[in-house]
Amino acid sequence: MADAEGAPLAMLPRIPEITVADPGELDAALRSARAPFVVRRLVSEWPLVRAGRNSAKEARDYLVERHRDVPFVVSIGAPDSCGRMFYDDAMAMNFRNVSARLPEVFERIDRGEHSGDTSPIYLASIDVGQFFDGLHEANHVDLGERSCLASIWMGTPTRIAAHNDFPDNLACVAVGRRRFTLFPPDQFRNLYLGPVDNTPAGRAVSMVDFHAPDYAAYPRFRQALEQAQVAELDAGDALYIPSMWWHHVEGLDSFNVLINYWWRETPRWLGQPQDALNHAMMAIRDLPPHEKKHWRDLFDHYVFDNDEAVVAHIPPQARSILAPLTPESAGRIRAFLLRALSR
Repeated sequence: MADAEGAPLAMLPRIPEITVADPGELDAALRSARAPFVVRRLVSEWPLVRAGRNSAKEARDYLVERHRDVPFVVSIGAPDSCGRMFYDDAMAMNFRNVSARLPEVFERIDRGEHSGDTSPIYLASIDVGQFFDGLHEANHVDLGERSCLASIWMGTPTRIAAHNDFPDNLACVAVGRRRFTLFPPDQFRNLYLGPVDNTPAGRAVSMVDFHAPDYAAYPRFRQALEQAQVAELDAGDALYIPSMWWHHVEGLDSFNVLINYWWRETPRWLGQPQDALNHAMMAIRDLPPHEKKHWRDLFDHYVFDNDEAVVAHIPPQARSILAPLTPESAGRIRAFLLRALSR
């Protein structure tokens, strides 16, 4: 795994580390941060972390004891994929998704550890509250008044292509080790993103193989590496990934578990920016250049600039959705869009 000059990506600049004494200090750090940071040993006292330090099998037993007897979605890759959950040569996925009970999944991982089976097994973004009883109560971070989605990620050694997420993210390594390689939001051009509608897990991903970058095909990836930061996390460590930061994630041990928390500081009733982008690609991208210029001006006027001049000539009580949004006015927009898109 090397950068433009042949040095390991693990030798890139490290993500800054901070220390926090209590949930209040963590809350303050999260509220003020605009860049990633690492907190060592933030969750080192979790029972799951302690079980994993004893053995991977003990960690799996701990999870099985608390799982609900429901099907889990499991991704299984090819033995020759080196754990890279990605596309195949035809741009289909190089893994298959199956449904299985958690004990069955872990039994296959047990067998693989003894037989040398290198087929990657990955359970991604499993809702902790829906799929486990008591796991969250015994293993969680106090994030104050934030309304968080807690997810658990489990599996054998895997490589997840660089992608980003709209929510803020606190990722806590519970079992095994993980390496995160992060890039600022503005590096999307230099990461060479793949399709937005045919993706491994719902978000566009970098097409660059970080273990063997093809600089002839992706020359600007060198520029992305100039902005990259890396963190190697042990069990008990945590990483804050701000909204829209690109992250490439590797599970480094034979069995790896991560629990993460997603949240947004903006109200839930606001729309998803990705939906607006997808709609704009359908409605605007292929228009003639002079028409696209007009729509660019309108977007600047109503969305990106959006200053008082936009509404100064309209009586305040008549500004409707041009006024600051409320749950009610956002609902009107949503209803209007649903009617328009269903025609």
